[in-house]
Amino acid sequence: MKRGERIYSYIEEKSEAWPEEMLKGRVGFGAQEIAEALGILRNNVSKELNALQRQGRIVKFSGRPVLYFDRGCLESALGVTLGECQFDDVEAICQSKTPQELENPFARLIGADRSLRRQVEQAKAAILYPPDGLHTLIVGQTGVGKTLFAHMMFEYGKVMHRFAEEAPFVTFNCADYYNNPQLLISHIFGYVKGAFTGADQSKAGLVEEADGGVLFLDEIHRLPPEGQEMIFYFMDTGTFNRLGETQRSRRAKVLIIGATTEDPNSALTKTFVRRIPNLMKIPPLAERSTDEKLDIIKLMFQDEAQRVKKPIRVGVETIKALVGSIGSGNAGQLKSNIKLLCAQAFLNGIDSPEGIEVDFKMLPQQIRSGLLTLSANRQALTEVTKALGSDSCIIVPPGPDFLLTDGASGAEFNLYQVVEAKVDLLKGEGISSDLIKQILAADVNVYVRNLYNKKASVNMTTRERLLKIVDASLVDFAEQVALYVQKRMNASYHDRFLYAFSLHLSAFLKRVKSKDAAHKELEGAVPQDSLCLEVATEIGSLIGKHYRLEVPRVEIEYIALLLESLQEDERDDRVVIVVATHGQSTATSMVEVAQRLFGTTDVSVLAVDMPLEVRPQAVLDKMAAMLQSVPCLKGVLILADMGSLCNLGPSLEKRLDVPVRTIDMVSTPLILEAMRKAELAGMDLDGLYDSLASFHGYEARDVTQDEALEKVTDDGRVVVTICSTGKGTALKLKSLIEEILRGVGQPLPVIPVGLVKLEEHLREIAESHRIVAAVGVKKPALRIPFIPLEAIIGGEGENALLELVAGGHDTSHQRQGSRVVQSLCAESLCKFLTYLNPEKVMPLLMEFDERLEAGRREPLPNPLRIRLLVHCGCALERCVVRKPLHYGGSLAELRTEKVEALKAAAEIFSEKLHLTLAADEYYFMAEMI
Repeated sequence: MKRGERIYSYIEEKSEAWPEEMLKGRVGFGAQEIAEALGILRNNVSKELNALQRQGRIVKFSGRPVLYFDRGCLESALGVTLGECQFDDVEAICQSKTPQELENPFARLIGADRSLRRQVEQAKAAILYPPDGLHTLIVGQTGVGKTLFAHMMFEYGKVMHRFAEEAPFVTFNCADYYNNPQLLISHIFGYVKGAFTGADQSKAGLVEEADGGVLFLDEIHRLPPEGQEMIFYFMDTGTFNRLGETQRSRRAKVLIIGATTEDPNSALTKTFVRRIPNLMKIPPLAERSTDEKLDIIKLMFQDEAQRVKKPIRVGVETIKALVGSIGSGNAGQLKSNIKLLCAQAFLNGIDSPEGIEVDFKMLPQQIRSGLLTLSANRQALTEVTKALGSDSCIIVPPGPDFLLTDGASGAEFNLYQVVEAKVDLLKGEGISSDLIKQILAADVNVYVRNLYNKKASVNMTTRERLLKIVDASLVDFAEQVALYVQKRMNASYHDRFLYAFSLHLSAFLKRVKSKDAAHKELEGAVPQDSLCLEVATEIGSLIGKHYRLEVPRVEIEYIALLLESLQEDERDDRVVIVVATHGQSTATSMVEVAQRLFGTTDVSVLAVDMPLEVRPQAVLDKMAAMLQSVPCLKGVLILADMGSLCNLGPSLEKRLDVPVRTIDMVSTPLILEAMRKAELAGMDLDGLYDSLASFHGYEARDVTQDEALEKVTDDGRVVVTICSTGKGTALKLKSLIEEILRGVGQPLPVIPVGLVKLEEHLREIAESHRIVAAVGVKKPALRIPFIPLEAIIGGEGENALLELVAGGHDTSHQRQGSRVVQSLCAESLCKFLTYLNPEKVMPLLMEFDERLEAGRREPLPNPLRIRLLVHCGCALERCVVRKPLHYGGSLAELRTEKVEALKAAAEIFSEKLHLTLAADEYYFMAEMI
């Protein structure tokens, strides 16, 4: 038994034997008594006692000597739930049971008397200001606790009798309807019958619902200007009108609290901002003190301990990693991380009655790298180490009076209860423990997946990050490759591959343009019989076909190594990258931007800033100290800007006894490329240095595709579209044909012509071009291959066009489904859909189409496919607004296998959108096919 546990067992045993009638004044056991009883040095006993008190396991009574008592025994004997664990005497504990703390909801807010003191005072003043309080705008990053703060303001108002006990607190997220201003405004203010199409009856809005209480408008910057005008008029006068009314004759007494992540001066109208007298800014979690961060982490673990009804042991290194991993997701992302860890720990310790353990080994890499981030900040690391001590923290369930931080009730879904119930059920069936764990692992995975789906909007999407540095058409192609890899390898690392592959492809295309030789550092690094190499070869073919170029073998091996590295759960040994620049915070800013664009802190990158007044020797000492706290046996790559920073390598190499290389003229793209190759390709130091020495940045546009267009147009080939006027339909057809040709790497010019003087126009075109095909409503007299418009719509014409242009069919294109179908469906859905985004829904509809064809084992004609997919897209919208169609036909006449095939294909919607179509919708579609 460890020394700390021996001391705790002694205190627990003695506390249990303490007579209740003697619980008066200062009670407990001193360090000297425990040292003599256990034969341990007094200094060591004092150290362990302080650690146990910080963990909340024992209560400390101040005075001389300092005494310690078991917390659980004290709570049981006095009938209290203790928040803090230090008092003057037992009577002070009894006094703490007074309702004073409960009368101030802000007392429960971590930081209310520290970093958030000014904001709390502002909030109190806003509630108490006569006659009805001050409307308030809360500004802060995602996840800092704006919603929690608004709730606490409301609770404080009830305690101070500014609101009735039954007063409403109404929440509305303005982003829900931001693309439909009319619907958004009608939701807030209500509408009268006939105000718009579908308004069959009058309906009260949120303002009326919140009368006498608070209306909390989250993401208020999504309000359109006309909505902001109606809100500030209501704030000024207390009157409003429903949508469709002309007179503002309605009245309500509502305190408006808004929340936004944006700068109010740029995201809101100036008039609206002036109407809100109280503006509060909540600082991000990263800017709060070390003590507050640790208190928040402890509170979140208490949340989980309360749910699991067991103590949770958390390693010191784990807590350090969590502190270091705090980023743009703030408290919201931190809470998700802790929920994830506790869910996994609960599964691992399902058979342990003592509790569960969260240790460093089980951390995902993105959290584990937080330890590296914290280590780079020596002051923060020292503060955390001093506060935590050296032993694990044990978080015990706080007790029945503890309020969960998310305000969840007992009726809320509790993963732990579900898992425990399933364990009892499965054990009753005689199933082995190993098989039970496998079954439960699936439950935990579903829980975690759902948890992170809710947080998907915390950071930029991979596509958004990529579009900041590479061209959209390249990203489009990379997304197709990523989906292909996901299906081909049954993998789940879509985003990670997409990011790394896009950056590499961009760099490769630029190398091709500048005719640089391919790097050889990875050649032969991948086993020749591996699946990764096989898939990489297929990807090389896709690149070659798309960009009309030859992909070298070394590039294929790089892609294979990328796929292989993504299959590994972790990569501890890697080259450490040090970004060193002159200036107060230049390097820090560059690294922060690069890490945000890279989408992770899961890479060893350190920032060293050199203010102009600092000597190089001081920077060398700082750099060496930072590197000594991280594993860097594979070497150090210094990315410096200029001057003395470029000459620190030899001294650093001698001091650390590790290889060091230096590259000057550092830039953000160079840092990104270094991170990508060190993290995802796992290059050694020399390979990394050689590959970066000739790096010239990422291409901001799709140059090679433009070059391919020039090559194609140089040979004079064109396609002609024929319609009655050469305008209108002909232009739409032109756009459709161009899309088909681009999709197979044949971006030929497409020229629309009308029926008037058709032959004359065609002869003029033929004088300077070679017409490879004519598509449209009339076959020309000239000997030109002709494809009727109905053949294009039907699908067979698309293949005929590709045969004429490319000399063969494109199999990958056929697998994705007809572009004609996709284009025409998207055009129709743009007209029919109000709430759903056709661009987002269309890929899912094409996946539905592909699954349906695979399930039925026979293709549908294109016109029927278009009709079916448009109906399905509208059915999804009806599902969202909860207005499904009702089938009036005879079910007996429908073939069951058609309905089942449709349901199986429609599972894509529940997987991706969490939407389930009504049964009647399947009956209508079955009738179509």
